[in-house]
Amino acid sequence: MNTPAVSATALTASQSRAGRALIEWSQQQLSQAAAIDLQTIADFEKRFKSPDETTRRRLRATLEAAGVVFIAENGGGAGVRLKFSREEVWEVNRWEDEGGVAGEDDIL
Repeated sequence: MNTPAVSATALTASQSRAGRALIEWSQQQLSQAAAIDLQTIADFEKRFKSPDETTRRRLRATLEAAGVVFIAENGGGAGVRLKFSREEVWEVNRWEDEGGVAGEDDIL
């Protein structure tokens, strides 16, 4: 039995919640960082309403830029993990609060 391929931009409500938890962001912080309405994120994460593909891509890209790595469903289920250590995530968040978004190549 073949399982359908999951889009590289697919983002589930659970992954969004888990990704935020890993980087210790509130829905408000994600809303501000992604420039997406807070209610859209809240509705998505509660599975009330799924946003369009463009919005899900922006949410995913924002979480990835903050250090979340999305794990494709490979028989064990889709998930998330940190790209950086907790200390590095804290530093990225601190730098972002100073007025800039840390680029992917800023921390190596």
